[in-house]
Amino acid sequence: MVVDPAAVRQTIRGFGGMNHTVWISDLTPAQRDTAFGNGEGQLGFSVLRIPVHEDRANWSREVATARRAAELGATVIASPWNPPAQLVETFVRGSQTDARRLRYDMYGAYAQHLNDFVGFMRNNGVNLYAISVQNEPDYAHDWTWWTPAEMIRFLRENAGSISTRVIAPESFQYVKSFSDPILNNPQALANLDILGAHLYGTQYQNFPYPLFKQQGGGKELWMTEVYHPNSSDSADLWPQALDVGEHIHRALVDAEFQAYVWWYIRRGYGPMREDGRISKRGANMAHFSKFVRPGHVRIEATSNPQSNVYTSVFKGGGSQIVIVAINKGTSPLSQPFTLRNNSSSGVSSWLTDATSNLAPQGRISMSNGSFTGRLPARSVTTFVTA
Repeated sequence: MVVDPAAVRQTIRGFGGMNHTVWISDLTPAQRDTAFGNGEGQLGFSVLRIPVHEDRANWSREVATARRAAELGATVIASPWNPPAQLVETFVRGSQTDARRLRYDMYGAYAQHLNDFVGFMRNNGVNLYAISVQNEPDYAHDWTWWTPAEMIRFLRENAGSISTRVIAPESFQYVKSFSDPILNNPQALANLDILGAHLYGTQYQNFPYPLFKQQGGGKELWMTEVYHPNSSDSADLWPQALDVGEHIHRALVDAEFQAYVWWYIRRGYGPMREDGRISKRGANMAHFSKFVRPGHVRIEATSNPQSNVYTSVFKGGGSQIVIVAINKGTSPLSQPFTLRNNSSSGVSSWLTDATSNLAPQGRISMSNGSFTGRLPARSVTTFVTA
């Protein structure tokens, strides 16, 4: 497997998760540090997603974790589930007689609501990187529906007044028929900064997005919410947790997303268990989040060099190279790597398998930019040049 640092792809913005203090309890101070710190026993998350509550009385609930995440260097984004009640009307949508939508005469007021949240967070020490128009507008049985035409109208006529970057459409399943019309509308696209998507049940063959590559110049592409493969199993179930590693790999390599954001940070099926310890799923995320930092650039490389092996490669500051290698097979393997134009003398590595979580491994020497990495059965290993 030959790695050419000159063959650059997308810039990585980060990895992280959601905190929603109305639906579950807030992260504790120690859990905030576990999530957003990058020392030993910490996840190294660099993105926090928070809700824009329809009730302004709840806005202050999100400040403490957001402020601490920002202090630790994380990017903070926000998504609304519903506009304030006075801006909403009900309508009949198929068999749903109480479906909700934003009143057509309240688009300006809704933009002001979002902008007020940006200002509130700024006044409380958190500069939001971006705010979304609507969480999952196409899966809104329990919140507010939008059509692509309604989203385009808001982007075209109202989003320009919002004082931070704008995310849309956050389709629940990366449904391209929802985002295609935005990409094909120059006026709406002009006021979109980040095309956001969720990946619930999205098949890997639907991860690439050719139209975004054609029309999305200057825009960012973020995966803003998912849990995988389910929310019913323990996050420590092994080797199932390796599915998370492969899912992140595919999101970065096949879909070329710049960010990967989990649903709840602390949950029995999430990266942090309810007791505050990092789960097996969380360890898989940390193999990326701790070492592939904001500003790293993905490098084109063979993504499936052997059966059941998935590799992704990133370039950091200077000549540093980060390789994340996942072996989903039942046998250990050796994988040779050659890094062009790299004078490093060796690589450090960390391993997660059935019995280890982010365990540091012995240093591997390099010769003329080449080394051979050992990939234990059912494992994920991160290699970093040094």
